[in-house]
Amino acid sequence: MTSAMRGRRPDEVPTRTFDWGTIKWLVTPHLDEGAGLTTGEVVIYPGQGHAPHVHPNEEEVIYVISGEGAQTVGDGPAFPIREGDAVYIPANTLHSTDNTTWRPLRLVVVYTPGGAETGLDELPDARILEPGVASRWTQAG
Repeated sequence: MTSAMRGRRPDEVPTRTFDWGTIKWLVTPHLDEGAGLTTGEVVIYPGQGHAPHVHPNEEEVIYVISGEGAQTVGDGPAFPIREGDAVYIPANTLHSTDNTTWRPLRLVVVYTPGGAETGLDELPDARILEPGVASRWTQAG
């Protein structure tokens, strides 16, 4: 039985850290043979967000576990997101997510098809921590 068949715990996978937050990829084509999507947990630090970007040929769904923020999708204005909300982002659509509060913004993200998320590892602020190593939050200046 593969780890995906029995489940995968967040402390079993590396943590990707960025100036704005952290990501744990839990199901991906590079971890799970035959997987056609990517699922992970994202934590956006208080007062932070990621730059507007596009996922070429990938749809994305964001589900807010906890916290509050502002979301953009396409050319429309930013709108509030909070616990329990889900946001659909069509492929090739500019979008961004910002944490507008003092608490962490926790999200589950799903990309389909999966696989392109490994490109984030090439960003200048990307750091990859071994499984089980806790990330340290730093205050942005």
